[in-house]
Formats: sequence, structure tokens, C-alpha cells
Amino acid sequence: MFEIEIDRSFSAAHQLRGYNGDCCNLHGHNYKVTVVVRSQEQDEIGIALDFKKLKGELDALLAVYDHSNLSDLPEFKSVNPTSENLAKHIYRKISEKMNNGSIKVNRVRIGESEHSAVTYFEE
Repeated sequence: MFEIEIDRSFSAAHQLRGYNGDCCNLHGHNYKVTVVVRSQEQDEIGIALDFKKLKGELDALLAVYDHSNLSDLPEFKSVNPTSENLAKHIYRKISEKMNNGSIKVNRVRIGESEHSAVTYFEE
């Protein structure tokens, strides 16, 4: 089994509706996103998954979030743009693009600071 892992980052603002504290106010983070994909197979030259393909798909997805107010995006109108919800949303979106018979997204980690992160995966 191989795990292919990439890191990307983006900057965005958000505010947490219903939160009793400072995070109810508009504020921003420099998010770090880690995506881990699993594969049991390699192609004829020994590559399980080309990093370039995974980076391209994730970059396209994150372009929507970069320098935006996450709270204003349609996917976060009915749920707060918490790191948990962001990780779950990215996991499901990147899975739609990447999962096939031999490739499966294993987990997505969102760090909103150097010391705080959440990981989402599905069994």
C-alpha cells in the first residue's frame, strides 16, 4: 500500500455564527491543507499517483477559497465554515475527482494555525 501526500495552503476569512467568543467576528487564517491518497498499484514506470495530478485537482478546488470570506460561500450558508466542516467538504470534493478503482482519498487535514489542525476521514 502506498500513501501519496501533498500540502497546499490558502488564506481566507470566516466568522462562526452562534459562537460565543472572538471567532464570531470576521477574522482570517493562513490555512494549510494536507491530502493523503492511498493506492495499492503502480503504473508501468512505478508511479502510484502522479503528484502533479493531485496538486492540480486540489489547487483548482482551493482557488475558490483563497482570499475569500468562507462564510459567504454557498457550501457554508447552512453550516459554519469551521476547520471540521472545511476538511469534510474538501475531502468529499477531492474524492469525487480522485477516487477510482485503485486510488482513494484517505484523509484531509486542515491547519488553521501552526498549532491547531483537524483531520477528516471516512471509514
